Amino acid sequence: MAKAAKTKRTAVKRFKITGSGKVLHQRVGGQHYMLKKSKRRRRDLQRAVELHPSNIRKVKALLPGQVE
Repeated sequence: MAKAAKTKRTAVKRFKITGSGKVLHQRVGGQHYMLKKSKRRRRDLQRAVELHPSNIRKVKALLPGQVE
């Protein structure tokens, strides 16, 4: 019997899979130098966004059995 592929733990921390199967990730630039950024920009950086379709295949390889 073949062993199941292991999930990359770093990918689990970075990506969230919704119930409908979309992959969400946090925007970059939301950790440092926040005082320079406008309130609007800081608020937008908190929101998770959908992963670009060209990267879905790569993330699927890192999260076997979690993304369909």
